[in-house]
Amino acid sequence: MSKSEIDALTAEFFGAFDNRDGKAADVARIRRLVIPGGVIVLTGPKYTAYTVDEFIEPRERLLADGRLVEFAEWETSERTEIAGDIASRFGEYRKAGVLDGEPFEGGGTKTMQFVRTPEGWRIAAFSWWDRPCPREDTSS
Repeated sequence: MSKSEIDALTAEFFGAFDNRDGKAADVARIRRLVIPGGVIVLTGPKYTAYTVDEFIEPRERLLADGRLVEFAEWETSERTEIAGDIASRFGEYRKAGVLDGEPFEGGGTKTMQFVRTPEGWRIAAFSWWDRPCPREDTSS
């Protein structure tokens, strides 16, 4: 049962950013998915460590103010290891949307650490690395 619970928690995490078809993104749900004091780290292109609120606030604005629309991200592959009340997931993801009127696509790698709490599985930490977006060749 633990693997299916972690799969559902991961899908709920990715779904928090979805604002396709005029739907409001629910980034605030991450406060429920991540334990208090959880660690969030972007490794590249610019290393940044966040608290949960530092991570949520700018993304809530970006997904609600009309700059980033039709956005979604989703996991494309994963491997999850579970040992008792801890688990680790390493996965690839894709994302797509329209930022400032320009369509874009991208992807990267996320790693998530989970712990089983009295309320069920929660995210203790996650880190991600976005693959650099290929630029159009303008030399020809």
